[in-house]
Amino acid sequence: MDRVISVSDTDAEMNAAIARARATLPVFWASYDAPKGSETEHSLKVRFQTGGNDEFIWVSDVKRLPGGDYAARFADTPRNLPGKQFGDLTQFNDADISDWMFMRNGKIVGGETIKPLLKSMSKAEADALRARMEQP
Repeated sequence: MDRVISVSDTDAEMNAAIARARATLPVFWASYDAPKGSETEHSLKVRFQTGGNDEFIWVSDVKRLPGGDYAARFADTPRNLPGKQFGDLTQFNDADISDWMFMRNGKIVGGETIKPLLKSMSKAEADALRARMEQP
């Protein structure tokens, strides 16, 4: 889903979703470290500070770096990061992680910040996405 949806940084529902996602990061890391055969496509949603509007972007191919930071590739097209494109390598730290997800048996596990965005989608689009989601 490469679609930008703007959300205020004071949006209570989104901030609660980020808090839930961060609280359940151990679920992501457990699967990342030892995925079951049905668990694939581990991704993180990361905040990039852009000077005015922070941008939250899904990244994939996550790697832990010596010293505790992470590297990954943009899984969406950055809108407010000049010179950055889909697939480019980026670095970030733990404090910038706002969500996580992976696929299990074809269903999305995690993705807490997706849920508040469902209300901004068409009913058909939201229903289709809901049908692809699972709880960890």
